[in-house]
Amino acid sequence: MQLQAYRHARLMEESEWRVERAAYSRAPADMVASRVFDTRDTYRRWALEHDRLMRGVSSNDRLANQVTALRATAFTLLHKRALFEYLRDRALTGAKRHKLFGLFYGCRDYTNAVLAEHGTYVRCSSSYLCTHHIADELMHDSAFDEPLQLYEQFHAEYFRAYCDVELAESAEEREELQALGALRPLLKYRLAEARQAILAMPLAPAQDWREVRIRKPNGDTQRMRAIFG
Repeated sequence: MQLQAYRHARLMEESEWRVERAAYSRAPADMVASRVFDTRDTYRRWALEHDRLMRGVSSNDRLANQVTALRATAFTLLHKRALFEYLRDRALTGAKRHKLFGLFYGCRDYTNAVLAEHGTYVRCSSSYLCTHHIADELMHDSAFDEPLQLYEQFHAEYFRAYCDVELAESAEEREELQALGALRPLLKYRLAEARQAILAMPLAPAQDWREVRIRKPNGDTQRMRAIFG
């Protein structure tokens, strides 16, 4: 098992290889990541941004610290993808679509805000794919399996709750979402708790994270209808 910290050049080499491989795959995550090759400027910007991200990992001189830094990087990338994913999943149009971008971009020109957000989504999706590859193939970090998948679910639920409540316009919508609005602090707390737990996980934990264990079917449980749509 690798014990020494990885050099920056190796992290970039693996990342560039993973993104290049995405161009030949039809998997949804790969298809998004391959968009960094749409133009030379797009790829150059991704490479510069990813280089900074990987320097935040490689600057640590111990493997354990690099693992923690890579997890923190994955959180950041996941958060930056959330707005575009919400827009896609909710299929917003018209006034609500404009209002959504107003929440995050203020008075900025709407068209430029949409273009900027799409570019961020493509670049962050590409880097997110690379962090998973590095975690799986180099660091063998189990936190990128079920724990991070569960964190991604928690974050999506919190982000949907936040946006749904903020975008409510009619009295009927606000009344319908009142309970969800009251739930937002709890969802935010659960998210912060999950982040702390994942960052603190050892590289090879003796047992699954509790949140993962209690969600595994045991014969006495069944999947219930989701409350977040």
